[in-house]
Amino acid sequence: MGSPGQTATQSNGQYLGVTEPISLGGPSEFDYIKTAELEKFLVSAGLYESQEEAVRREEVLGRLDQIVKVWVRKISRNKGFGEQVVQEANAKIFTFGSYRLGVHGPGADIDTLCVGPRHATREEDFFIELYEMLADMPEVTELHPVPDAHVPVMKFKFNGISIDLLYAKLSLWVIPEDLDISQDSILRNADEQTVRSLNGCRVTDQILRLVPNIQNFRTTLRCMKLWAKRRGVYSNVAGFLGGVNWALLVARICQLYPNALPSMLVCRFFRVYTQWRWPNPVMLCAIEEGPLGLPVWDPRKNPRDRLHQMPIITPAYPCMNSSYNVSSSTLRVMTEEFQRSNQICEELELNKVCWNILFETYPFFEAYKNYLEIDISAEGADDLRKWKGWTESRLRLLTLKIERQTFGMLQCHPHPDDFSDPQRPYHCCFFMGLQRKQGMPIQEGEQFDIRVTVDEFRHSVKMYTLWKQGMEINVSHIRRRNIPLFVFPGGVRPPRTTKMLGTAGRPNAVPSTGVPVLSHTAKSDTGLPDDELDGVSGEVTSMVKRKRDRANEELVASKRPSVLPLANGTKTSNSERGIAPAEPIAIQASQTAEEVAITKITSGQGDGFGSPVEELDELDEYTTFVPMKAILEEQQKSIVDSVSSCPRNGQPKELALSGPHLDKYENGSVEELEPVELPGSGIIVSNSKAETQRKPLIRLNLASSRNKTTNA
Repeated sequence: MGSPGQTATQSNGQYLGVTEPISLGGPSEFDYIKTAELEKFLVSAGLYESQEEAVRREEVLGRLDQIVKVWVRKISRNKGFGEQVVQEANAKIFTFGSYRLGVHGPGADIDTLCVGPRHATREEDFFIELYEMLADMPEVTELHPVPDAHVPVMKFKFNGISIDLLYAKLSLWVIPEDLDISQDSILRNADEQTVRSLNGCRVTDQILRLVPNIQNFRTTLRCMKLWAKRRGVYSNVAGFLGGVNWALLVARICQLYPNALPSMLVCRFFRVYTQWRWPNPVMLCAIEEGPLGLPVWDPRKNPRDRLHQMPIITPAYPCMNSSYNVSSSTLRVMTEEFQRSNQICEELELNKVCWNILFETYPFFEAYKNYLEIDISAEGADDLRKWKGWTESRLRLLTLKIERQTFGMLQCHPHPDDFSDPQRPYHCCFFMGLQRKQGMPIQEGEQFDIRVTVDEFRHSVKMYTLWKQGMEINVSHIRRRNIPLFVFPGGVRPPRTTKMLGTAGRPNAVPSTGVPVLSHTAKSDTGLPDDELDGVSGEVTSMVKRKRDRANEELVASKRPSVLPLANGTKTSNSERGIAPAEPIAIQASQTAEEVAITKITSGQGDGFGSPVEELDELDEYTTFVPMKAILEEQQKSIVDSVSSCPRNGQPKELALSGPHLDKYENGSVEELEPVELPGSGIIVSNSKAETQRKPLIRLNLASSRNKTTNA
């Protein structure tokens, strides 16, 4: 395979990426206008830092580089090296992430990497000696080392600028000032943590080498990051996509449309990824096996790689999947957002809507009827920061466990941010939206009981190695009407507008042919009641209306004869002259060619991965996190047996299952979900009265409740 960063070459020239571009067309006058509007919108959104802040960042990086040079000389002298070696000892600071890509905004942190010599260890010299040096500096605040992380990091603020500092120990005795870390030889004899730490810088540099126009790439990436944050899908730790993931997705679109301006790149982003057939991977270059024998992403050889839902492959050796945190639920959420935005972009290209429509904030706390609330607390600010970071890193496992236990029937949408109650010190909480899988047939009396799953999650979180007394976690199920006020801006719950009232759950996936507009009394083709479908959001409904109106206009226009001027000043129609209008045919042919090219790209054909699309399609059976039902039932039985066999206070522990009690409406229909707070203990136990069973945490009855009163 070709090495990362190389351009694939054909007889007609060179192109960047693993396939030919979809289109080499240049921008039109309309593209220039829309791009100017987009850039103006980004400026008004406050995405660009001031010149003063930019200068402060450069000063901080210069100061940090001086500090690590002093540090490496100090430890060299302490280890007994001669004075000449001490004077030659060197360390160097590199940047990566949004700062290196040139897309950082005001207040953003700087991802940095310290590269040191072979005698400067990570465990003692970096996390002890350098930590103590930084702790003694008055300009350094909020110093927080995380040595046990997948990529060990030291977090702090330097003169108010947030810094994430990684460390890479090379096999060199002396680190040259002109060190090129893009060379694969730099990884020789490096430990796994060093390889992972170097990967951020190497990937960032490769991305910049693999895009045809860096400025267009940067503007488009700024746009996509803002969009992702406002639509609630920007968070790697929550199972969505982080900065490097969005950068790779945008870079691939830039390769496919090398001459396009940002306005067109944004629209093509959604057009392409709406049709992408996951788990076909997104790659900027061919995957290289490499001379060092390091493992690379390859689902044909590595069974674990087959489980990845949304592979986005890094372009630097060793090539890895940067989006392994994505679950089936978060992939569903992102896919629906791509579909929504693709329809808006179609309206944008017709100049029927403005850019601000695309960037509307997703109303998370109005989108679902039911939520999980995960509350955590500690006894001090430092303890809360550590406890919060650990808990947040485990939330993805809760999503996966719920998907697995319910066989994918109960879907989770984690909110990427945390919230704090100003009335409660050292406390914060996370939220997950819940809904039944759309389009599935209803089974009378079907329920969800996820208490065991949640208890397992709580138990795993409390296994934190740095756990202290006072670090608590509680998980409860709440209805939309009971969402705490502190999650809303200003602590005021927004009024239920018509748009919000039309959103009784996350919008269904929008097919390419449009979305049917559902009313409260309408019934879908699947025969599901409207309360089970959870409706369609107002923003999608209005979008569908615009699309339907546009289709009607095009139909009328197609029946209207085209009028062409003659040389003598008179006019005649194409129908009178017996010819068809040339421009619409050309446009239609161009659009058809583009759609064919997009279909080929999104299905994995010709991506240079080295396997036909049929082979990749076989991964479908591995992409779900739901194992065989018999295996899961056996596992669940084992869990119940193990819980029942553990004595507590002389009483055996029992698993409280779903009881017959159901809250009913006057018409006899059953409430969909019944909110019950989890017990304080890690295990659900029965009372002395064996016949009294607790209500389940989550109980979803899928019986039809057509006439149920709306209780939002």
